[in-house]
Amino acid sequence: MDPQLTEVSQQFERFKAAFARKDYNTCSDLLSQLKVLLTKFTSLPPLFENSPNAAKELTIARDIYEHAVVLSVKTEDQDAFERDFFQLKPYYVDARNRIPSSPQENLILGLNLLRLLVQNRIAEFHTELELLSSATLEDPCIKHAVELEQSFMEGAYNRVLSARQTAPDATYVYFMDLLAKTIRDEIAGCSEKAYDYVSISDARQMLLFSSDQELLTYVKEEHPDWEVKEGFVVFQKAKETAPCKEIPSLQLINQTLSYARELERIV
Repeated sequence: MDPQLTEVSQQFERFKAAFARKDYNTCSDLLSQLKVLLTKFTSLPPLFENSPNAAKELTIARDIYEHAVVLSVKTEDQDAFERDFFQLKPYYVDARNRIPSSPQENLILGLNLLRLLVQNRIAEFHTELELLSSATLEDPCIKHAVELEQSFMEGAYNRVLSARQTAPDATYVYFMDLLAKTIRDEIAGCSEKAYDYVSISDARQMLLFSSDQELLTYVKEEHPDWEVKEGFVVFQKAKETAPCKEIPSLQLINQTLSYARELERIV
């Protein structure tokens, strides 16, 4: 075997061993070294030069980037996820006819769809869907993300939260929890504008918590400006502390008149 390929293989085995024992700091260090070593392979994207070990080099590089994506989920680093996914994507698209498909491909693609949904990048979500084949769309990992997006757009938040229990893989739980927080923050923002106060039981139902204690913990950590007293969650305090923005009406009138004069000159 080629010495460079041997070195990468050995380093990757050390990475996987560290990953198995959940030593993510060591994984990050080894991953940085692996990425440097991969730059020596001219068979990788974007060059795709032919070589005796091209297929092996492409396969191990793809496996490394797949592990990098999963590592970014374990370390809860969305920026690293995006970088590693973009480095991985050419192996799924441009190298499709050069190496066998990866058994992890649909799982990774589904994770990326979830990330886009959590970040409210709905246009990119649908763009990614358009690039998938009809067979891929039927995969449980992809269908899970698609059904989540539909429930989210319909406002069926109960279905979104319950989908955590049916996640196709444990790596999905991180993004599912982020999505749940996004939903609760959205409901909370609307609630404090619509009501002065609500009962604890009503607040628990609105924010989709299963117990009063979960609600109280959420209020304490995420909305310290709310007040819980006498069985009610009081929003009035949050409204009073919210600054009121003064509309510069005179300035707007002057600008409008100025625009009108300019238009009159043009005509």
